[in-house]
Amino acid sequence: MAEVALSNVRKAYGSHAVIHGVDLDIADGEFVVLVGPSGCGKSTLLRMVAGLETITGGEVSIGSRIVNNLDPKDRDIAMVFQNYALYPHMTVAANMGFSLEHRGGSKAEIAERVKWAADILGLAHLLDRYPRQLSGGQRQRVAMGRAIVRDPQVFLFDEPLSNLDAKLRVVMRGEIKSLHQKLKTTTIYVTHDQVEAMTMADKIVVLNGGRVEQIGAPLDLYDRPVNQFVAGFIGSPSMNFIPGEITSEGFAAAGVILPLPEAAHDHNGKKAIYGVRPENFHLAEGGISVEVVLVEPMGSETQVTMRIGPIELNGIFRERVLPRPGETITVEPDISAIHLFAADDGMRLN
Repeated sequence: MAEVALSNVRKAYGSHAVIHGVDLDIADGEFVVLVGPSGCGKSTLLRMVAGLETITGGEVSIGSRIVNNLDPKDRDIAMVFQNYALYPHMTVAANMGFSLEHRGGSKAEIAERVKWAADILGLAHLLDRYPRQLSGGQRQRVAMGRAIVRDPQVFLFDEPLSNLDAKLRVVMRGEIKSLHQKLKTTTIYVTHDQVEAMTMADKIVVLNGGRVEQIGAPLDLYDRPVNQFVAGFIGSPSMNFIPGEITSEGFAAAGVILPLPEAAHDHNGKKAIYGVRPENFHLAEGGISVEVVLVEPMGSETQVTMRIGPIELNGIFRERVLPRPGETITVEPDISAIHLFAADDGMRLN
């Protein structure tokens, strides 16, 4: 195992820059998730750590070594891709042991390592099968097994669950996290799915346009997003944003006055964005009147799309709320969970 450090890492294709000076320290044994929208540079960054992309500027270190000029095979990493990349003509056992065989391992050593990995991943009964005889989840386990038999210093996962259906993604998410807890191997995991990021990571790195927006523990990013981009990206359903102005009476927007924490009045007169997560609305007599647009009962909770003036909002209620579209209900946001962002640059104000 090893720590990984990125120092002012940059990447450009000709004159087109795609990674703009990323700094990142990953502790030994840490599970770090790179997350962001499509095209934000997360896979490019991972491939630079792997040695599959050349680095335009800066340094990548694995353990005590700067690896900028090392071939992928010399970096002591193992990578798991979204397309599994299994050899169709080889059995599961042969696929898992291929890299060890390529490195000159003895048959006894390879068999022992493959059995060890297969037992961890629940593949022992599938070792004689071929990839075409496996389900998507089983193929992904084989790809993970091929990585862990090498006992690398760092695991790299590039959107490994994106080809699986929703139910299987949840199962495999748990299996990857469980695997990390058993092996304690430093792991860098790329996904565009913020739910994966929240549930799996020790630390999340939110990327946007080749730049780091925020780094932190999942709940730190959820509770204290540094700007409107992070606030909107982390959380599902995403945070509601209401443009308006901070006044001495409260937040003026869409013809209503929304409540504000006391400290927000330091910014009186400032144009701002009022952020409130769907679960931080509650039903309240004498609250803000909203028009119901859509009601979606989910069992343990009810999701309601509602409208204040021209602005649509999402609310999630634990109460059994069953109004009809077009009806009016009164709601209040939790004043302790309000997020305020500057209207001009989106940076956090409170």
